Amino acid sequence: MKIGIDISSVIYGTGVSHYTEKLVENLLKIDKDNRYQLFGGSLRRRGELNSFIGSLSGSFESKIWPIPPTLADLIWNRLHLLPIEKLIGAVDVFHSSDWTQPPTKAFKVTTIHDLAPIRFPKLTHPKIYAAHKKRLEWVKKEADRIIVPSEATKKEMEAYGFDTGNVRVIPEANFIKPAVPTDVARIKQKYNISGKYLLSIGTNPRKNIGRIIKAFDLVRAGEDLKLVIIVTPRFEVEPRRGLRLVADKLSQKELAAFYTGAEALVYPSLYEGFGLPILDAFVCGVPVVTSNLSSMVEVAGSAAVLVDPYEVESIKEGIGKALRGKIGLSRKGMARVSRFSWEKTAKMTLDVYSEAKK
Repeated sequence: MKIGIDISSVIYGTGVSHYTEKLVENLLKIDKDNRYQLFGGSLRRRGELNSFIGSLSGSFESKIWPIPPTLADLIWNRLHLLPIEKLIGAVDVFHSSDWTQPPTKAFKVTTIHDLAPIRFPKLTHPKIYAAHKKRLEWVKKEADRIIVPSEATKKEMEAYGFDTGNVRVIPEANFIKPAVPTDVARIKQKYNISGKYLLSIGTNPRKNIGRIIKAFDLVRAGEDLKLVIIVTPRFEVEPRRGLRLVADKLSQKELAAFYTGAEALVYPSLYEGFGLPILDAFVCGVPVVTSNLSSMVEVAGSAAVLVDPYEVESIKEGIGKALRGKIGLSRKGMARVSRFSWEKTAKMTLDVYSEAKK
């Protein structure tokens, strides 16, 4: 078969970017039977797409077009014109991105990482909300197979009217690797962090940052402990004693250093399609405090401290339990993360592509 994949998102440094990178890299590594046609659209950042393509090896061709995201949204989500075959030629399977859904005669596969833009429209940029809303309408009408990272997301899609008979659950895997002690020391010096700290990822309100800070205040009473918060753009946190606020524009090496140096990851999110920070903490040997609901239970299993994300006292007790049981939780987390790999994700995705022949 000839398989087309939209790689446009790899340049944005998001979780979806890393998913696309790892999926394509591993598909090309394990698949010796099919040919791949990689498609990318960007006006100003075509060089970055070509750089990614240059890092790959395997049976593939590529076509990069000067199509900015706003134009792609207009053509494919709103007007739904211009079949992808006009740009990349005939393919048997086309795996579209999480941003646009071009028309195609091919067996159409797409990945829905979560339904956050639709569930939380007030927390989503209006342009992103509108694009995802139109995109999901076309997914519902035209997608032959939909990949999601968790059973929780699959169940949620059923509530939104999707035919879940076409949905395939394929877990993702960790993005980062443990940092060496010198990198941890360097990042702590750069951000003026002395002593021990907890780590929290994201400040979008659904990340539950308000309750995390309240729980941290209760835990740190009499303790020399800080809370490092990786700040999400558009959602600021007021600086105050005990907090260290870090912009999210970090390299993977820097982020790995923050994880590796932490006493625990505090991640009692109110909603996640998967919960990748849980796996990133596990692989760094860091205990995790996360929510007892949704996909986070699926990802963490029994290797994390599960708490009620709506109760500050529950989060506080969870943090205390993680700090007291750090060694045992670290071992459990390392065992748990070994069950996830990008090679396994790629193999399961290839099985979905193979359904085109049935």
